[in-house]
Amino acid sequence: MGGGIGRIVEFFSGRRVLKARSRVTRILGSSEKRSREIISGVYRHFGMALVEFIRLPKIYPELEKFVTVRGEEHIFKALERGKGAIFLSAHIGCWEYGAAACSKLGIPMNAIGTEQRDDRITQTIADLRAGANVKPMGKGLDLRAAIECLRRNEVLAVLLDQDARDAGVMSPFLGHLASTPVGPVKLANKIGSAILPAHITRDDGGTHMTLVIDPPLEGRDGRPFGEDLQYAADKCNEMISGWIRENPEQWMWVYPRWESTLNDF
Repeated sequence: MGGGIGRIVEFFSGRRVLKARSRVTRILGSSEKRSREIISGVYRHFGMALVEFIRLPKIYPELEKFVTVRGEEHIFKALERGKGAIFLSAHIGCWEYGAAACSKLGIPMNAIGTEQRDDRITQTIADLRAGANVKPMGKGLDLRAAIECLRRNEVLAVLLDQDARDAGVMSPFLGHLASTPVGPVKLANKIGSAILPAHITRDDGGTHMTLVIDPPLEGRDGRPFGEDLQYAADKCNEMISGWIRENPEQWMWVYPRWESTLNDF
């Protein structure tokens, strides 16, 4: 049903669809046919993800049937230091299920990015997350709340693939310069928290997903990861770009990621 909803939205989103196809063609160098396939897959995937998110509180008690987690030992080891951890991800796969899968393992999760233009939608998102034991935080990086979260030795989930405009660092994203947020990296460096890359993707286009949590990111020559912001931004973008290239149909191509650098997007 969710996939069907996505296809209907695609049908009525003419201009947005054309822009997304153009973005894929230019960024990935895909043929027009392949770009159409990718964007159709994107709408199908996010239609499914919407329904899955709505059903999350009901599915949560048996979430392990739908999500396989790999690398959870990295989170537990990071929390042994007592300084919390930042869960670094992107708008790929069904990211809400990634945070929920971790909370199901007993990991205290906080997620940034709840506030919407419509307060009713904001509350709905917060309620759905709460139904999976994930604490919602305001849109953007609320510094005080984030610091308190990490000092409680909890995990803060951050999506790092949005345009940061003047507040970001210019760094290649899928081979093209993009303004990249560095606030979470600065925060981790200040508190001494580990940054763990993690992404969740749909297996073979179906309803089962796999969450992969990687070891903490490290800086050059053994230095803290956030000490060199340019290096940190480049490393994060390189990592996220790899996830997208592996699963282009599961990333949010309709979002103007290069808005600050490529005005025609």
